[in-house]
Amino acid sequence: MVNIPSLNDQFVVQSSKPLPKSVHSVCGMSVYKQDKLSWLQQSVTSILEQTVQPCLYVIVIDGDVDEDISLYLNEIERNNQNVVLVHGMHNLGLSTCMNFIIDWTLPLNPTYFFRMDSDDISISHRFEKQIQLLEKHKDIDVLGSALWEIDGDGNKLGVRCLPTKHTVLIKSLSRRCPINHPTVVMRYTIFEKGFRYLNNMRNTEDYFFWITLAHAGFKFANIREPLLNFRRLGYFYERRGRSLSINEFRARLLAMKLLNQRSARNYLYANVVLVLRFMPAPVIKCAYKIDRFLLKTIIGHD
Repeated sequence: MVNIPSLNDQFVVQSSKPLPKSVHSVCGMSVYKQDKLSWLQQSVTSILEQTVQPCLYVIVIDGDVDEDISLYLNEIERNNQNVVLVHGMHNLGLSTCMNFIIDWTLPLNPTYFFRMDSDDISISHRFEKQIQLLEKHKDIDVLGSALWEIDGDGNKLGVRCLPTKHTVLIKSLSRRCPINHPTVVMRYTIFEKGFRYLNNMRNTEDYFFWITLAHAGFKFANIREPLLNFRRLGYFYERRGRSLSINEFRARLLAMKLLNQRSARNYLYANVVLVLRFMPAPVIKCAYKIDRFLLKTIIGHD
């Protein structure tokens, strides 16, 4: 094993083989103490069995994790040429971990940066399809997809679809986050121009990032096909109703300001959602289902 000096003394990069001098694609993922080993194994396997694998699959262990997870990831790193482990000295959060991966891999001149979460499952052709579309549509900078929502046992609960066209995506930013973060691939040109996740936004880093990129003129799109299985667990609605509420509200206000979307309707929506987020979990669950229905049947995806 070789411990490679990093650009940040809060991280140590572990690789048991020489690193390439250049790569075409990078996949970034963070692993945490509360992660479940069986779900992590499914997530990692779904990346390693992609029809088109990332040239570099960088997994950040963000602080202390259980021993079984540590042993598993070390084995994965040893047995796969494209896997690199990064050890965080303590828990720093998703934004800091992703920013580290971006900064550390920039000298390798990558083209594409894929996101992945440690409890989700990528469909086997996800990377291949997203790369094909980005190669065909050079003007798209951020590309996401629809996803299947699944429970803890992997049973499908429904499809989460979002707008596919850039104009509709941008228009919806003042009301909701229109990109499913773990489905995303981004061009490295975004990072070459200095854009990064906000480190102080631990639970809405993606929403603020999309608003910033939209304000800067980058172009978005979503694939209509679900390319990821996303775990929606029992505490999902409680978590949305508590920890994300204020930051989501702040993100909506920022989108209205930066994207010239101030309106009585948008302000009303932001305040109603904020109130709903503090309601009991069954109310939040009902509101979430209504929101998904409206998005699918009335507002539309295009």
